[in-house]
Amino acid sequence: MYAVIKTGGKQYKVAAGEKIKVEQIAADVGQEVVIEQVLAVGSGAELKVGAPWVAGASVTATVLSQGKHDKVRIFKMRRRKHYQKHGGHRQTYTELQIGSING
Repeated sequence: MYAVIKTGGKQYKVAAGEKIKVEQIAADVGQEVVIEQVLAVGSGAELKVGAPWVAGASVTATVLSQGKHDKVRIFKMRRRKHYQKHGGHRQTYTELQIGSING
């Protein structure tokens, strides 16, 4: 059984037992999170698609860790103008262990 969920403005295809990294969720490590925004639920050849959400469907996940991805380097330059600008960004994430899919 699998589900397509939406969190952090992105969509993820998940199955029970998987580990995924999503945009940061305000939850403590070890806490259970219930994701109600389920776009589709499938099992074999059977597929339920919501409009926009599947009624009564939810995904339960456990927070494994909170962290930051590797730094993305940003370098801007205008040639012959003596302009250089350096920057960087580290996006935060929440690692989830998918528990059960209901629906």
